[in-house]
Amino acid sequence: MNFKLTTEQEMIKNMVREFTEKEVAPYDGEMDKKGEFPWHIIDKMRENDIFGIPFPEEYGGAGADAICEAITLEELGRGSASVAITLDAHMLCANPMHLFGTEEQKKKYLPDLVSGKKLGAFGLTEPCAGSDAAGIQTMAKLEGDHYVLNGRKAWITNFSVADVYIIAAKTNPDAGVKGISAFIVEKGTPGFIIGDKEDKMGVRGSDTGELIFDNCKIPKENLLGSEGQGFKIAMIALDSGRMGVGAFGVGIAQHAMEEAIKYANQRTAFGKNIGKFQAIQFMIADMATEIAAARNLVYAAAFKRDCKERFSLEAAMAKLYSAEAAMKITKNAIQVFGGYGYSREYPVERLLRDAKILEIGEGTSEILRMVIGGSMVK
Repeated sequence: MNFKLTTEQEMIKNMVREFTEKEVAPYDGEMDKKGEFPWHIIDKMRENDIFGIPFPEEYGGAGADAICEAITLEELGRGSASVAITLDAHMLCANPMHLFGTEEQKKKYLPDLVSGKKLGAFGLTEPCAGSDAAGIQTMAKLEGDHYVLNGRKAWITNFSVADVYIIAAKTNPDAGVKGISAFIVEKGTPGFIIGDKEDKMGVRGSDTGELIFDNCKIPKENLLGSEGQGFKIAMIALDSGRMGVGAFGVGIAQHAMEEAIKYANQRTAFGKNIGKFQAIQFMIADMATEIAAARNLVYAAAFKRDCKERFSLEAAMAKLYSAEAAMKITKNAIQVFGGYGYSREYPVERLLRDAKILEIGEGTSEILRMVIGGSMVK
């Protein structure tokens, strides 16, 4: 693995950073206060071809690698976790479509997803099936030339703003994980109901809520992959999703450290800037070290994906470490600010609230430790 970014990777990093600083970061505080989805930013992302960075040129993408995808999510996360998680959830739809879709499905859906003309979402989690993904209760029954879906999904990112959804449902309830299949469902399909929106602690500019399927009929050709392949599709999608969460977790942590350094160089106490004190320098030293370690874990996962090797372990490690590092770094950034860090006048308290979802979504820290530990003892 080459630790020096290629010319293309550097170009994408600089482009997304400039875009984020101009079009994303200035609006993050407003998104947090209002809890509104940032359509104006989505429009700008479309104009700058940010949705298509890691997808093949034949579908309208830039043909870049997974490291470029990680860089994109990190830079967006540095400006707004809400925008980064929106893109990551979109990728959870587009990536499995690219990997498992038939050529007809790819031609029908990928160009609009790659351009950002349509947003995507992935529906796995249910009210009683989060970490226990195999415990989903949504059912899909084949009736002639269509499937009938019944059930409910919860905590779905992009739930009301998406146009195309990949939904996991049981086609054979007696077969365990081998009885789960994946389906492409379009917004507006009869029986597909957009449910209630969640009022969240953080990433308040992202769109999160429930999906309801009440005798929802979808064409048989909207089966993604084959029957019984849904759990495999979900797990492969989550590998890339976890890599993405790790990446924008690095962005959140980087932002928090930059704010802490800036404040430490301005705030005076006992006759000098607090950045001169060893206690503050040690906290910043730990921040910088943990950010570098998290970023390298994310890149290692992306590198293995680019090599077309299984990267479940690396993705789990990257997501676990990045999530916990981001929580620690945002907490310590507040400590550097002192009382002002507890005020909404400054951004660090928002960064702490945003970072918390990293330890929960797309695999809790506890589940990831099970994944990593189980892999090690084998």
